[in-house]
Amino acid sequence: MDHVRWGIVGCGNVTEVKSGPGFQKADGASLVAVMRRDREKAEDYARRHGVPRVHDTAEALIDDADVDAVYIATPPSSHLDLALRVAAARKPCLVEKPMAMTHAECVRMNGAFRGAGVPLFVAYYRRALPRFLEVRRLLDSGAIGPVTDVHVRVSERLAKGEAAAGWRFDPAVAGAGLFLDLASHCLDVLDFLLGPIADASGFAVNTGGAYSAEDVTSGSFRFSRGMVGTGTWNFNADRSMDAIRFTGPRGDLLTPVFTDGDIVVRRGRHEEVLSIRNPPHVHQPLIQTIVDELGGRGRCQSTGESGARASWVMDRLLEGYRRG
Repeated sequence: MDHVRWGIVGCGNVTEVKSGPGFQKADGASLVAVMRRDREKAEDYARRHGVPRVHDTAEALIDDADVDAVYIATPPSSHLDLALRVAAARKPCLVEKPMAMTHAECVRMNGAFRGAGVPLFVAYYRRALPRFLEVRRLLDSGAIGPVTDVHVRVSERLAKGEAAAGWRFDPAVAGAGLFLDLASHCLDVLDFLLGPIADASGFAVNTGGAYSAEDVTSGSFRFSRGMVGTGTWNFNADRSMDAIRFTGPRGDLLTPVFTDGDIVVRRGRHEEVLSIRNPPHVHQPLIQTIVDELGGRGRCQSTGESGARASWVMDRLLEGYRRG
């Protein structure tokens, strides 16, 4: 494709700044159509973002002859069905994260796109952000020596009342609680930086009773390359925390996942701080890699296969809680 014309299914909040403008600003791409069930809201989005066409059904957008590729920006419960429809239309697809409700759904999606002969990408946009590319360079260059272990720590205060009423706390829509929404990014980053996780186990519990989903999940994992790791995602804590710590024989490296913070490399008494800020539209670098791949000019690092690996790990950590 010399020029990729994108359509968005579900032009909600995530598309306002994070992703939507990236389809218009990426070289060799444009956003030509959006869909939302509330047509008035879709038309408002189109006016504000300069999008020429509006649809109020996913089918109409997917079948639009002027749409070359589809971005699915809806909650996880709809990802499988919508992705299968895009595959049936033989159009490339970018689906929001987490890729699906379960790993089994991811497998079905990947099979459909392989059968259709078109690519499936997942919106794990950190794989293309400058900060995480620098973390990868530092780790690969031996800045702290060979990584021997990694620890993820993410925490927030407990959401209650109206704050806990959103779809991200409803397993029927989100697949689980905040863990699936946020840990998916963390686990995909680890896959990007250290390679696939070969084994994982963990526990999920509900400690606050504010909603039905789990609010604390902890796990341990072993990577194919031999290093080990742990992670805790605590959404009933007294404060916010956001960090991945990589440890090696020469020192350690810390980076936040969600906040736009610094990389810190510590070797003995020496500490180096690298400030690499995010771009205004954080999806844009990943979108550019997708457009480049579709144009035969490069490769995107966030595929349906890599996205499925993150879901496989999350299934392992949640399986006891899901069984009840």
